[in-house]
Amino acid sequence: MKLLAGNSNRPLAEAIAASLRVDLTKATVHRFADQEVFVEIHENVRGEDVFILQSTSYPANDNVMELLVMIDALRRASARRITAVIPYFGYARQDRKPGPRTPISAKLVANLLTTAGASRVLTMELHAGQIQGFFDIPVDNLFSTPLMVPDIVNNLGTEKLMIVSPDVGGVTRARGFAKRLDVGLAIIDKRRERAGVSEVMNVIGDVSGKRCILVDDIVDSGGTLCNAADALLKAGAVSVQAYVTHGVLSAGAVARVAASSLERLVITDSIRPTEAVRVTDKVRVLSVAQFMGEAISRISSESSVSSLFD
Repeated sequence: MKLLAGNSNRPLAEAIAASLRVDLTKATVHRFADQEVFVEIHENVRGEDVFILQSTSYPANDNVMELLVMIDALRRASARRITAVIPYFGYARQDRKPGPRTPISAKLVANLLTTAGASRVLTMELHAGQIQGFFDIPVDNLFSTPLMVPDIVNNLGTEKLMIVSPDVGGVTRARGFAKRLDVGLAIIDKRRERAGVSEVMNVIGDVSGKRCILVDDIVDSGGTLCNAADALLKAGAVSVQAYVTHGVLSAGAVARVAASSLERLVITDSIRPTEAVRVTDKVRVLSVAQFMGEAISRISSESSVSSLFD
């Protein structure tokens, strides 16, 4: 097994390598003066099973291009199998046509990865599960429940706990949390007027006297979570926390969360935490290194990945 890291989330790549007790493959991944991506691999990878660790987070286009060039370099170096390990799959929210003359960019990125020479993809908590069908190569989509549920139990317990989906689209994910914790489920009825702006309309379910936990796959501007927290407290909830897999947290999102009625936001390091995340005491980061390392080990040894969720 060989592990190759891009520049998007080097600390996570190093943590995954440590969990597998494997050294990262020596390589140069840098930019020319005009910002063209240049990759040079300094070890022999002929006939090897190679895993490229790269989240396609901000700057998304640069990181996608880095990943594509690394795949091409490995293919031309005769690697036996190339697995793109993408903890956060950018462009996943563009999985359908929301209106006329709009792209399905998630499909385009899938095509690019396949054409570049990826043999398979390992990712985590895709925004929409059907994105797996955009690929003509195997895709393993890890869920964050085995990581987050024990954390909830250890830190919060389950007494008077209620899992809440911040919108109708996330009900399946929230139901999985509620089932594992054996607690109730509530839903926020949200109406979005335009991208990045949400308005909470109603709380479906009795949250009075409950400690609520909002669960979602992505937190970007933070507006949805903050509005949902206000609505839940207004409906009688005792407290509101949030567990979200991918902390995009663009622009002033961290400040917005810090000033909100959310008691705590828990995210993973699938995206490299910014300085704003590191200094605030309202955001806590869980590491996915051990979890993803185990999945990589199972793929390399041709054993079951799905049994991770049993």
